[in-house]
Amino acid sequence: MQVDLLILQANVYNSYFKRFTKGNVAVLDGRFLYIGQRGAESFEAREVIDAKGRYMIPGLVDIHLHIESTMVTPETFSFGLIQNGVTTIVPEPHEMANVFGISGIREMIRASQNCIVDMFYAIPSSVPATSMETTGGAVEIEDIDELLRSERIICLGEIMNYVDVITDPDCKTNRILEHIRSHYPDLVIEGHCPKLLDLDLHRVIFAGVDSDHTHQTLEGMEARMAAGMFIEIQEKSMTEEVMSYLVTNDVSELFCFVTDDVMTDSLYHRGHLNHIVKKAIQMGMEPEKAIYAATFTPARRMKLLDRGAIAPNKVADFMLLSDLRELAIDEVYKNGKKVYDKNEAYRQQVVPNQFPAHFYQSVQLSPLTEEDFKVRMDADAADGRYTARVMLVKDGSTFTEEHHAPVDIRGGELCWQESGYGLIAVFERYGRNGNRGYGLIGGDTIKRGAVATTYSHDNHNLLVVGHNPQDMVMAANQVIRNQGGFCVVDNGEVLANLHLPVGGILTEEPLEKTAKEVEELRKAMLSLGYRHYNPIMSISTHSLPVSPALKLTDLGLIDVNQGKVVPLLVQ
Repeated sequence: MQVDLLILQANVYNSYFKRFTKGNVAVLDGRFLYIGQRGAESFEAREVIDAKGRYMIPGLVDIHLHIESTMVTPETFSFGLIQNGVTTIVPEPHEMANVFGISGIREMIRASQNCIVDMFYAIPSSVPATSMETTGGAVEIEDIDELLRSERIICLGEIMNYVDVITDPDCKTNRILEHIRSHYPDLVIEGHCPKLLDLDLHRVIFAGVDSDHTHQTLEGMEARMAAGMFIEIQEKSMTEEVMSYLVTNDVSELFCFVTDDVMTDSLYHRGHLNHIVKKAIQMGMEPEKAIYAATFTPARRMKLLDRGAIAPNKVADFMLLSDLRELAIDEVYKNGKKVYDKNEAYRQQVVPNQFPAHFYQSVQLSPLTEEDFKVRMDADAADGRYTARVMLVKDGSTFTEEHHAPVDIRGGELCWQESGYGLIAVFERYGRNGNRGYGLIGGDTIKRGAVATTYSHDNHNLLVVGHNPQDMVMAANQVIRNQGGFCVVDNGEVLANLHLPVGGILTEEPLEKTAKEVEELRKAMLSLGYRHYNPIMSISTHSLPVSPALKLTDLGLIDVNQGKVVPLLVQ
C-alpha cells in the first residue's frame, strides 16, 4: 500500500492509554493511517524516517492565548510556535478588537490564513471588558452573529465581566450569554472568574461559563472542578500545591495546560506550551500525563476531534523528541510534512504592511505637557491632608491591592510628588472623549523615572507611570510619536523604546529582533526598581478593570470586586 510517510522504530504516544508503545506509523494525505508493528513489508512510502527509538508525540494544542500579548503578527507568532512543537492554537484577539472592533478581529484572522500553525479563533465576548473604560471598538451581538457566519470561529472567548454576570441580569454580557445559549447551544464558552467561590461561582457556571484560566488557588481549583468546570492551567497557577493536586488526583479530564500571555523574549528563549509541559514534568508530573494535558484534553475541550492524538484518521501533526523528560524537540511535522528540524536552518521571512493603512495610525492623541500630570481636585477640596487610595503592585501576580495613605492638597492640586508614591495616569487615545484618569501607585513598581505604553490591557489607552512630570512627558510623547509601544525614561534619558505601530500593540519586526527589544525593555523597567516576575505584563494590566483589586482606566480608579468607579480620595 502506498503512503506518503513511514516512521519506523518510534516510541509512539498513545493518548487513549496515556503510554508509549514502540512501533511504526504510516501517514497518508496529511492524516495518520496506521500505528502498529507493520512496516516496509506493508507500506511503500515516498519518505521513510528511522526514528531510532525517539519519542513521537502529537503536536501541542494551546486553546487559550492572545497573540497580541507577544506583540507580534500572527505570521511571526506561527514561526515562533512551530519550533516549539505547537501546531494548533485558539487565539482570542480581544486586544485588537478593543482597538478596532470587528474589523480588528477580521484582520487578525486574515493575517493568520497562510500560517503553518492552525489557528481557530475565539470571538471576543467582552469588548469592552466593562463599561468603565473607553475603547476604540466594541463587539455586539450582531457582530458575533456575523463572525460565526463568515469566519473560522470555534468558541466564545473569555467572559471577563463576571461581576455583571452575577449582579446585573440585563447587562450586555448576560444578553450575549443568553443569545449564545439560544442560538448556538453547542458553542464552547470560555470563562474568566478569578477568586469566585460558592454561590457566585455557581451562578457564573449556571450562566453557561464552564471554564476558567485565571490564577488558581488549590481551594478555588477544587471548587471549580467539583462544579464541573474545566480548568486551564497557565504558568502562574503552577504552584507546588496546585501541581501536587493535579499529580496525585484523577482529574486528567478536567484540566489542560495553556499559556494565555507569553512575552516575546520568553517565547524566543524559553519556548511556549512546551515550556509549560517541561515545567510540569520537572514538578513531578509524569511525562505521559503532562503531554495528555497539552494535546488530548485541550483538543477535546474545543471539540477538535480530528487532532490531539496519534491515531488513524487524525491530523498528522507530531514531533520527534530525543529526550522525553526534557521535551527536547528534534523535528516537527504539520499535516505529515516536516516544518522544523533542529539540524536545519530555520529562518523567518518578514512581510511588511500586513494590515490596512489606518491600523498604523490609531493613536489619536496630541503631545502631552507637564500640565497634564498635575492632578487637580474638586473646587471644594480645601488645603489640607486627606486619605487617598493607592494601587499597590505585588510581585507574583497581576492582581493589585488597595492601600490607603495620607496625601496633601494645596491650591487645588494633589501633591503626589511629596506622597512617597508614584503617579499613574491613563489618557484616552482614540479621539472619542479626551478622558483621563489619575491615581497613586506603590509597592513593587518603579521607584524612579517613568514608563509609558499603549500596550495596556484591554482598552489600550495611553498609560503612564512615573515619579516626576519631566520623565513622564518624555516617555508619553515618545510613545505618541511612535504610534504606540513602550518607552522607559530615567532622568531625561530613554532607556528602552519599543515601537508597536500596528494598532499601538503589535510590531511587524522579526521575532528575534523584537525579543531583544523586549528583553531590553524588561531590563530597563527592573533597573528603575520594578520587582516582578513579569514587569511588562504587570504594568500592562494596571488598566484592566476585571483583574482585582484596584485598577485605573480613563474613567478613574476602579474597585474591581465591586465593579464600580471610586474616587481617588477616601470619603
